[in-house]
Order: sequence, then C-alpha cells, then structure tokens
Amino acid sequence: MIKFDFKGKRALVIGGSRGIGRGLVKSLIQSGAETFYASRSPVLDEMSAKYIAVDLNHESQIIDLFKKIDKGGSIDIVINTAAINYCKKFDEISVDEWDEIERVNLRAAFILCQQAAIRMKKQRHGKIVNVSSIAGHHRSLVSGVHYVSTKAGLIGLTKQLAYELGPYNVNVNVVCPSQTMSDMLKESMSEKEQQSLANNIPLRRIANIEDQVGPILFLCSSLSSYITGAIIDVNGGQL
Repeated sequence: MIKFDFKGKRALVIGGSRGIGRGLVKSLIQSGAETFYASRSPVLDEMSAKYIAVDLNHESQIIDLFKKIDKGGSIDIVINTAAINYCKKFDEISVDEWDEIERVNLRAAFILCQQAAIRMKKQRHGKIVNVSSIAGHHRSLVSGVHYVSTKAGLIGLTKQLAYELGPYNVNVNVVCPSQTMSDMLKESMSEKEQQSLANNIPLRRIANIEDQVGPILFLCSSLSSYITGAIIDVNGGQL
C-alpha cells in the first residue's frame, strides 16, 4: 500500500472500533495523524488513537463529540464508516426497525457532516469521506431495503454537500465497498459460501480491509485535492 503522510493532521473515524473503520484508525496513526475514533465501545489495544464514546442515536452526543475534539485544535479529516444492518425481506420490516436503521445510518451521518462542515468552512479546508456500500447504488442480495435506502441516501447527501462546500476548499466524497473479509463476514459465512461469493466477483477474491482503506486514505490526502462529489466503487469489478 502507498504510504501516506498525515503528519500535522487531526482525523476522526466514526465507527472506528471494527472492520474498515478499525483499519483506517491503524493506518492513520501509522501515517502520522493525530487520530480519534468514536463508537459505543472502545477497543483495548496498544494503539495511540484517542477514543470518544458516542451513541449515534443522540444528536447531543454527536455535537459533544466534536466539542471534545475542538479543545485540541482544528479537525482536518472526518471519515464516517458507522452503520447497522438487518437482513430482512421488505414485508418483514417494521416501521420501528426502519426508523432505527435510518437514524443511525443516515440521520447521524447528516449531523456528523453538518458538524464537520461548520468547522471546515471556517478554516477553509477539510476532507470528509462517507462510506456507503455497493448496495447504495445497485442492490443487495441479503440486506434489507431500509439498509439499501440509507446507503443510497448517503450518496445523495455526499454529492449535495460537495456542491455546497466546494467554495470553501472542502472535499466531500463517498466510497462504496463490496463485501469485505472482516470478522463479521467470517462469522456469518462458511468457507464454502465465501468461495462461492469470490467466484462471482470478476477479480475472483473477496476484498480485504486494506483494499478498502487505501482508496479512503487517498481521498483524505493532498493527492485528491481536485476530487469532490465522487462515488468511488471498491468492489472488485461487480456491476
């Protein structure tokens, strides 16, 4: 993987306790960034990332999250990887469950982006990256329509925000990962099922965490200074 230099930068990863988010936290630290991660629970390890507890169901906690970061200076990079999902058919989804998915996956993303934008407009620079899904502008074989709808909404949110923040030199982009070899995938699929999935991907393998982290770090770097409002597919060629 290309080595990025984020020395002197302050970065926040929402959902940084597992999966792609955890990979990003590790890579940002290795690249020199002062790194914060927010989730419901911390991860106990030797990394130097700063943990801030947050429940994305509550607007006040998201606002407090940014106020805590403000105490140490400006924020240069905000990456939102947080999401919840239930694999249910359309007619099995309750309104309460729809509201829960929307509240965490899309409403919270709006509040997060709004809080980041307030700060980045004033400093006239910043990078925001939202993590959607291959399901966000395609479909899903397993995820429910509530998950797919919120991931599609995240793409719309990103494109409009990129338009509004462009004059302030703030880049806003979205990546759409496909299935990724995380602990969750390993727990939910047998080796036979994993191989079957890989056989239907043009690159003939399931993405690993590093495959997803690299493009996101690129979007956070100076190399992507003229990229904003982009939808980056990281899916091994799946159409």
